[in-house]
Amino acid sequence: MSTAKPQRSLAEIEDIILRKIFLVSLSRPTQNEPKIAYLEMTAAEILSEGKPLLLSRDTMERVLIDRLSGDFPAADPPFFYLVGCFRRAGDEIRKVASMKDPSVRSEIESAIKQAKRLFVSYCRIHVGNPDMFAAGKPAASELLDLVFSEVASPMDGVSSLGSGISCPPGFLDEFFSEGDAESLGPVMNEVYELLRATVERVSALGNFQQPLRALQLLVRYPECAKALVNHPNWIPSQSYFFMGDGRVMEFRSILGAFLHVSALPDYKDFKSTPDVGQQCFSESSTRRPADLLSSFTTIRTVMNILYDGLGEVILTLLKNIDTRDKVLDYIAAMIVKNSARSGMQVDPLSCASSGSFVNLSAVMLRLSEPFLDANASKRDKIDPKYVFFNKRVDLRQLTTIHASSEEVVSFMENLKRIEEEEKGENRVLQSFEASTSGNSSGSYASPSTKVTKSSTGKNKYSFICECFFMTARVLNLGLMKALSDFKHIVQELARFEEDLSTFRAMREQGASLQLDNDISRLEKAVEKLSQEKFCYEAQILRDGALLQQALSFNRLVVIWLVSLVGGFKMPLPRECPMLFACMPEHFIEDAMDLLVLTSRIPKALDGFLLDDFLNFIIMFMASPSYVKNPYLRAKMVEVLNCWMPQRSGVSSTASLFEGHTLSLDYLVRNLLKVYVDIEFTGSHNQFFDKFTIRHNIAELLEYLWNVPSHRNAWRKIAKEEEKGVYLNFLNFLINDSIYLLDESLNKILELKEIEAEMSNSIEWERRPAQEREERMRQFHSLENIVRFDMKLANEDVGMLVFTSEQIPSPFLLPEMVERVASMLNYFLLQLVGPQRKSLIVKDPEKYEFRPKQLLKQIAEIYVHIARGDHENVFPAEISKDGRAYNGHLFTTAADILWKIGEDSKVIKEFVHLGDKAKAAASEAMDAEAALGDIPEEFLDPIQYTLMKDPVILPSSKVTIDRTVIQRHLLSDNTDPFNRSHLTQDMLIPNVELKARIEGFIKSQGAGHDSRRQHGVLLSSLGCKELRSIV
Repeated sequence: MSTAKPQRSLAEIEDIILRKIFLVSLSRPTQNEPKIAYLEMTAAEILSEGKPLLLSRDTMERVLIDRLSGDFPAADPPFFYLVGCFRRAGDEIRKVASMKDPSVRSEIESAIKQAKRLFVSYCRIHVGNPDMFAAGKPAASELLDLVFSEVASPMDGVSSLGSGISCPPGFLDEFFSEGDAESLGPVMNEVYELLRATVERVSALGNFQQPLRALQLLVRYPECAKALVNHPNWIPSQSYFFMGDGRVMEFRSILGAFLHVSALPDYKDFKSTPDVGQQCFSESSTRRPADLLSSFTTIRTVMNILYDGLGEVILTLLKNIDTRDKVLDYIAAMIVKNSARSGMQVDPLSCASSGSFVNLSAVMLRLSEPFLDANASKRDKIDPKYVFFNKRVDLRQLTTIHASSEEVVSFMENLKRIEEEEKGENRVLQSFEASTSGNSSGSYASPSTKVTKSSTGKNKYSFICECFFMTARVLNLGLMKALSDFKHIVQELARFEEDLSTFRAMREQGASLQLDNDISRLEKAVEKLSQEKFCYEAQILRDGALLQQALSFNRLVVIWLVSLVGGFKMPLPRECPMLFACMPEHFIEDAMDLLVLTSRIPKALDGFLLDDFLNFIIMFMASPSYVKNPYLRAKMVEVLNCWMPQRSGVSSTASLFEGHTLSLDYLVRNLLKVYVDIEFTGSHNQFFDKFTIRHNIAELLEYLWNVPSHRNAWRKIAKEEEKGVYLNFLNFLINDSIYLLDESLNKILELKEIEAEMSNSIEWERRPAQEREERMRQFHSLENIVRFDMKLANEDVGMLVFTSEQIPSPFLLPEMVERVASMLNYFLLQLVGPQRKSLIVKDPEKYEFRPKQLLKQIAEIYVHIARGDHENVFPAEISKDGRAYNGHLFTTAADILWKIGEDSKVIKEFVHLGDKAKAAASEAMDAEAALGDIPEEFLDPIQYTLMKDPVILPSSKVTIDRTVIQRHLLSDNTDPFNRSHLTQDMLIPNVELKARIEGFIKSQGAGHDSRRQHGVLLSSLGCKELRSIV
């Protein structure tokens, strides 16, 4: 019969388990186990105290100190030993759970838990005082390795960070949760600096995700969060002679290193690895579309991981009252120190990279998401006075929507004065309440007595308010600047590709070493720019979610701005509210730029409601008293142009134009106003800029003309504004048509000259390569100019066709009819006159030069105006034009029109008009002969024609014919003799002179208008003189 196994006591069980955990022995081990430390001195002390040689909860701390302080070469160093003890304690506590005796189980569990707390406590002591015990790996590095282990993922693969030690479950929770600033602060400073170094110069394709997860983990612990925002490099204060403050924020701050992770290219001194452009988009022309698409998807995915991770980090810090202000200070510092990013040229040594600010833009949009609801219900929490009085970001120096800098300062002073008065009233009310509160059984705070905090108070503004303004500014410096950079890259790439094509064409005609070197240089430049273009496209343009978030934010911006002027309603208040006028101009500019971009990206606007943007554009695009910058108002037109159904490719945009109340009531009217206003932008480029802007307007107007409701609105405006904006619109339309067609035809002659030079191959080859290169570039430049000018000329003439058909009366007004007749005569002369053969080019369609179509349109305009000419004034005006009128041209044009298939009815009416013009010319000669010599005082001082309705100009006191000065005022509101301001209502009728003129005509026995035979008339000016007046 076997002997029963002796039962162990609780103390013996505790000793066995604790020795397994501590890896120590109090008696000399019988076997050589290097990991187990024999604590001979500790054992002697215990025995000398008369205690059993057992490891217990009473002796465990002494044992632990001796183990950590001893020299045990084969054993683990202090930090890893303590972590190992914590892990073994966890293993043992799971085993103890199966003990049958509940009292023993409870006691042992209690001892093990005490041991775990002891291990964690000594870990904190060790990392805070790494020299206290035996030297090993730096404590901060050991702790970070443990954090990396905790957040490791199989996706990290071979690039996984850390020493390989695994973190026991629950260790970090206990380590950080029970720590305080004194014990954790110093080591966390080192940990964060090491963490920053792991992502320094790491691109989107590098291992940034594991460090990011580590940061996310750390900031969940309040003391770690506080240590981060109190880190010396949270907002770096040191300066570097080779880096500006903006770059220092990016490269020395903890968050800056994470923000720098990007797919976008950076300046060579700060370049990240792996190189995204090289790895994903090198030799892109030879790559399969599927490979490019895969690269786009990869980059978009990893960047969104970064956005989400950084967003979570910052949101966690914002939720902690101890760290919130310092997070806002950090974002403000990024804005302030990188304000130069808003300039045309950005110094890469002074400012943070575009990648950093695009990332920060994405993060700020995530923070803004809670208040970007469809109803913009939180907009009342956005205080416009933040622009003037916040202490974080100086927004007062930004260009405003309308106010001057002096007006902003004056308005601020006024706001301060009002606030001081309100504070004084509140103090009186509070004093009154305090003196009467003792006489009542209870009291409450009336809303009317609530004290408003000072506008200089730090906590005045809500988080929503601060987040709104900071997000708007970050987007301006980040996402929108990056999109501008992308646009310039695309333009530069197109120029290089065109030059490369030209050089290759030249090489086919004769190679040279210099030419080969130039081609090689251009090929490298094209490759570099192509890679950069694809990097921008991958991170930004292919991220539909990012663009829609930016659109949602900008939608809130325009809704909030409209709330400052009383909401979405027309007409606008007579006076522009100063709060609106003082807001930063980029609020509107960024919204419009983003709309233009997203409108050109397929599916970017899918499902997004554009109604609020449309309302905003209609309200402000023709309101210079609200939006001062004419180019900004022109940008609004560009947005509308992008939304035309045939351009956007989205049928839903048609409802914006065809079923929208404000659109039907105001769109055509406001487009006509912008067309006129853009003549005078004040810019040195205004003459050339206006053509691009009017091109957008012309396309819109042509589209709207085909929408019945808008066509009706157009007719109504033409009737109501016949002497106002509509007449100005027609005047500038005619001016542009004359200039553009004339410019195009002259440039075609220059093109033909260069073509002739190149066709003579023998003589061409004899020219120096540099000269040939210059002529080739000139040829391509001329091609672009002709193509652009002819496109605009075609649009303008097309608009004259359909407007003259439906609304001919404005063309027949006294101040307009002579200009119209002269323009048509000039076009007819160019198209069917003696020099027409010189305009024949090899490929006219390449330049959008369609002379047959143009001739048809000119004939139709003649006929349309003649149909509306109930007073028969048009033929006489045609025949007066001594510069271009020739009766034979009508016959020649009719012959060509028959050949090219114009409508027979139009041709017959055109020929009949020509006959009437010939008859009017004969009558005019008879009338002129009857009048004889006309007194000098009866002649108009500009046109030298007999005045019919003389008026006095109030400033210069010059008498001039009303029709002549009215025509001048259509283009220029100044007195032509001294440039002082002049409008039609300021003209003074010269009644006495008019009576004398009428008497003279009667005395001569003639009733017709006449001119002095040798007079210099506007209608007989040469082309260049006409253009100079236009």
